[in-house]
Amino acid sequence: MSVVIEIKNLKKIYQIEDIKVNALNDVSLKVEKGDFIAIMGASGSGKSTLMNILGCLDKPTEGKYLLDGIDVSDLSKDTYAAIRNKKLGFVFQGFNLLPRTTALDNVEVPLFYGNKKISKSEAAQKSLEALKMVGLENRKNHVPNKLSGGQQQRVAIARALINDPEVILADEPTGNLDSQTSLDIMKLFCDLNDKGITIILVTHEPDIAAFAKRKIVMKDGKIIEDTAESGKY
Repeated sequence: MSVVIEIKNLKKIYQIEDIKVNALNDVSLKVEKGDFIAIMGASGSGKSTLMNILGCLDKPTEGKYLLDGIDVSDLSKDTYAAIRNKKLGFVFQGFNLLPRTTALDNVEVPLFYGNKKISKSEAAQKSLEALKMVGLENRKNHVPNKLSGGQQQRVAIARALINDPEVILADEPTGNLDSQTSLDIMKLFCDLNDKGITIILVTHEPDIAAFAKRKIVMKDGKIIEDTAESGKY
């Protein structure tokens, strides 16, 4: 399989007043196309910092980050954002949907951040196709407060899929959901992974991590465990 993400000797140091905090300490990792990875660790372990760097939302203090073979460690802000929008999709614990906007229009949003010109009708069609992928095309005209938590997260996943990303990054995607809805969302991630989409998620829950094919555990800014898993489904 081809390597879609490679990080080499990453360090991230935060300066808090006169104290230096080593959030990441010499972390190296390869992610192959089609991987399904769960990142775990206690609060302060470095998993959120790693996720932010993988998502091109932050830059390392030292080290290299290769995304699809491109060294993104030291790109300009605009180029960084363009690569992020094209190659990565994001799913968050809090859904982050626009409250007075329909599911269809929420899913469209990333289309208009790229350089590619797209008409409103083309955007609507692409958005509808993404909603179909998550089984929500019949809720396309509903605003978020008319959707359940699980449906809102499905809209968020459809939005993450809209630009055909190579990698989906999910930060505690089931954190605000009940057990059955969490199960449904994880089955959806498994289906997407079966279609070849690489998935990296952060979770505190062993039951959620059990769906992944690979589990990474972090402690004190380092990877202390990287194991292959059978995956629940």
